[in-house]
Amino acid sequence: MKPEVNIPEVLAQMQAVFARYEDALVNNRIEVLDELFWPSMHTVRYGAGENLIGIDAIRAFRVARPATGLARRLFNTVITTYGHDFATAMTEFQREGGSGTGRQSQTWVRFPEGWRVVAAHISNINAPSS
Repeated sequence: MKPEVNIPEVLAQMQAVFARYEDALVNNRIEVLDELFWPSMHTVRYGAGENLIGIDAIRAFRVARPATGLARRLFNTVITTYGHDFATAMTEFQREGGSGTGRQSQTWVRFPEGWRVVAAHISNINAPSS
């Protein structure tokens, strides 16, 4: 059976949780970021300079990361939901004062406690997006 794509109420929920994630990220709200990542050894976050496997590695990175220079502008954001419990969120970004472009992709699953990131990838591209 093929899942329904972008059921309006599910998409709205995912857009709201993605906005909450972004707010927590740029304001270094570590407790919210921790909440929004699935607390599992199977959770993966590949960053621009680090490969983090498991929630303990992800949490350690968040605590050690500098809390400055986190502001950014998002563009080309595409959130897609599949059925009621699975979603992807893809976006490009530019840091305040920066000229390069970054990319972020996230895979989200709805668990009984809510939507959680199960996999994330962040990378940089040299030239700004057109």
